[in-house]
Amino acid sequence: MSDAIYQLYGSEMSPYSVKVRSYLRYKGIAHQWIARQPSNDSAYKAVAKLPIVPTLVTPGGEGVQDSTPIIEMLEREFPAPSIHPESLPLRFLSALIEEFGDEWGNKIMFHYRWWDELDQRAAAKTLARLAQPLAGDADISGLADLIRGRMTGRGFFVGSSSATAPLIQEYFLELIDLLSAHLASRRYLFGARPSFGDFGLAAQLYEASVDPTCGGILRGRAPIVLDWCLRMIDPRAEGTFEEWDSLSSTLMPILNYIARTFLPWTNANASALASNAAEFTVEISGKSYTQQPQKYHAKSLAALKSKYAAVAQDVALRQILDGSGCLPHLA
Repeated sequence: MSDAIYQLYGSEMSPYSVKVRSYLRYKGIAHQWIARQPSNDSAYKAVAKLPIVPTLVTPGGEGVQDSTPIIEMLEREFPAPSIHPESLPLRFLSALIEEFGDEWGNKIMFHYRWWDELDQRAAAKTLARLAQPLAGDADISGLADLIRGRMTGRGFFVGSSSATAPLIQEYFLELIDLLSAHLASRRYLFGARPSFGDFGLAAQLYEASVDPTCGGILRGRAPIVLDWCLRMIDPRAEGTFEEWDSLSSTLMPILNYIARTFLPWTNANASALASNAAEFTVEISGKSYTQQPQKYHAKSLAALKSKYAAVAQDVALRQILDGSGCLPHLA
């Protein structure tokens, strides 16, 4: 473990905060978890360019934001144990799943957290308690109402609406069924140790699991997935990464799901932003899905395509992506 101490400002209800904290634990990187609260406003604002978590403060006092760049920066400094399979195709597939988790997994988590009244009230009260841990019940109740009102009005952020709610629920159930089959015979997505993809996707589903509706679904329908989410809170290298031949039978259906859902959506979102459209509609698994475009996702899609361009000549990778249906969406 390094003697250098990092500080991580985050929230227990933020999947991206949990993602970075899990990574720090896995690497054995000395760090201090600082729950983001009004009481640490001054110290936080001194290092944060944007009012978001996670914010990582390096031993040199530099503030770094956005979970993916944070992990990529740390991976260069702390390369062992690597979160990247040695196989080039699997390395890219892991990056693809990381992006999928950050963007599509978040859509699912956010929708469920702020859709039904039960989940709204539970999440709002938890967030109020985290923000004001010493406050009395009356103050917490008032703050929770404010949080609930603010967050339930942000469904547009992930495309959550009465029209898309049944579709998002279908996406969630199909995803956890596919993950259940894949994780039935392994500890992590690519074998016996966590990958970049594990950190991205597990954090979103872990956050879903702490809410009433998704928590009940995962406990009843996908306990294997729930076990994986909990394992990823403090992951361990328990062996090696597998090769494509042993992963393919259950990983290929997940890649096909990504090709049918996430990749068409993220490309349509980027096109809508480029044309300044107020909203966009995309066909996902034969059904129309409509929402307002999201700015950040176009940036992360461009980063993913850049990663693919750097390895696009790899024949084995192209065969996998072509067979899954992902290839046309990455060019």
